[in-house]
Amino acid sequence: MTEKILADKNRVVRHSALELFEHWAIALSGLVLLLTGIFELPVAKRYYIVTVPGLGWTADFITSLYLHYAAAIVFSGVALFHVVYHLLLGEKGLWPKRGDMAASVQVIKSFLGFGKEPPMNKYLPEQRLAYVGMAVIILMLIVSGLVKTYKNIYAPDLSWTVVLWATWVHNIGFVLFFLAFIAHIAAIVLKPNRPMVRGIFTGKVRLDYARHRHALWVAGLEEARASVAMSQERQKRDAATDEMTEESVASGPDAEDDALRNSPAAPADQAEAAEKSPKD
Repeated sequence: MTEKILADKNRVVRHSALELFEHWAIALSGLVLLLTGIFELPVAKRYYIVTVPGLGWTADFITSLYLHYAAAIVFSGVALFHVVYHLLLGEKGLWPKRGDMAASVQVIKSFLGFGKEPPMNKYLPEQRLAYVGMAVIILMLIVSGLVKTYKNIYAPDLSWTVVLWATWVHNIGFVLFFLAFIAHIAAIVLKPNRPMVRGIFTGKVRLDYARHRHALWVAGLEEARASVAMSQERQKRDAATDEMTEESVASGPDAEDDALRNSPAAPADQAEAAEKSPKD
């Protein structure tokens, strides 16, 4: 488990390096998809984007299309890897739970000064709801994008109805992804969420913040750490007991004395020694 408490540094590991890679790969490739999707429309010259140094290529439809395809490969591949990898690990921390909607309302009310935020686990209820929403949007973009790509490359005579539906779904997904991206940035700007910015870049957040905001998660980590410490202490005690037993055996009578006492001649020798001993 990558999640662990670093008490001496006042940090707690929230995300692994692989999870950070997934996050940034999706975010950056998604941003490239947004921009190149816009540049495929005749807007670069209309709004003088081509006059910005280094953006002269934005008016070239083919260049934007190829960049769009390259970003789509990264976007789709990482999304598929994320689903398969975390399903195989059995990780369900971001799956919605019963009562998340009501808990989200309570969290929002606490931001506005009405009431107190309840103890939370690793992920807030609104994060779990947003995760599902983003998953649906990404699925819309990937499926519709694959249909459009298939039409462009392999089947130019594909049914117009299918192409029209794919285009509408792709455009709607584009708008929703843009809005979700803005909402994600806006959520980070909120003061109670700002300490989580560190975790996006380093995978770690402050331990005191986590204890305050994610008390249930930290309590579980501390319980797991205490269990590991007890197991290690038990192993040390068992090892010490085994060592004492080995030393006890090594300090006993040697093999030669044991052989003399247990040999057949030993009783006769003892009788002879008894006869030679002085009588009372």
